[in-house]
Amino acid sequence: MKRVEAAAPTPSALMWRLPALGLVLFASCLPLSAWAETGYAGQVVRCQSRDMEWVHCDMPVANGVDLVRQLSDNSCVRGSEWGTDRTGVWVTLGCRAEFRSRGAPGASSGGERKVRRVLRCESNGRPQSCPVILQGAPVRLLRQLSAMPCREGHSWGVKRNEVWVTRGCQGDFEVGAADGSGFLDVPRPLVCESKSRQRRFCGAGISKSATLVKQLSGSPCEEGRDWGWDARGVWVDNGCRAEFHVN
Repeated sequence: MKRVEAAAPTPSALMWRLPALGLVLFASCLPLSAWAETGYAGQVVRCQSRDMEWVHCDMPVANGVDLVRQLSDNSCVRGSEWGTDRTGVWVTLGCRAEFRSRGAPGASSGGERKVRRVLRCESNGRPQSCPVILQGAPVRLLRQLSAMPCREGHSWGVKRNEVWVTRGCQGDFEVGAADGSGFLDVPRPLVCESKSRQRRFCGAGISKSATLVKQLSGSPCEEGRDWGWDARGVWVDNGCRAEFHVN
C-alpha cells in the first residue's frame, strides 16, 4: 500500500484502459500515494504509479507544474499518464516522475519524507466497501467529494480491513500510522460552497482548526454566521463560498 490525495482521469477512462493490461481497478476505491522533497520556494514532488495504480500527490499548482525527471520505463504523457487538478498532480498506468511547481527556482537534495496514505471510496447511493490494509491504523475523512453528507457512523465507517460508505457519501479517507503516531500534521485545503444561499456541510476530519484563507463569493463569509466548523467538517451558509485550511 502506498501514500497521499484527489481526482483526475475519470473512472470510466481508467476502466477503458486497464482491462487491456489484464488489471481490474475499482473506480470507487482508488489507492493514492506520493513521496515529496522540499524545494527552495516550492516543492519538487516525486509521484509514482506502481502496479499501474492511479496516484495523487499534493503540491502547489497555481502557477503550473513541470515534469522535470521521468523515473519510469513506462511513458509519462500529460493528459493520459499524468496531469494536474486543483490540489496537485496525478499519475497512472505506471508513470513515475518528479514534478516541480513553476516559480520554484530549484530543488534541494533534502531526504524523502512520507506524505499521506489516502483511499478514495464512493457510494452511488448504495453501500460500497473499499478494502484497505489497516493493521489497526486509524482512519479519518480527509475530504468530502459528494453533495450528500459524509458522517462517520452514519454514511461512512471502518471495519477490520475496509472503509465503507453509503447514502451517496463520496470521499477521500486518510489512513494514519499503525504505530500510533497518528495522521500527518499538515493543513490541507478544503473548498466549501453555499449555493442558492443554502446551508452546506463539507465533511473533513478536523482535530485542531479550520481557517478561511480565500473568499470565493461576493456574499460575506463571517465566522459563526456564514461559516463554522466542528470535528466533522466545515459548514457554510447564506451564499458564502470559500477555501479553508483544515488541520
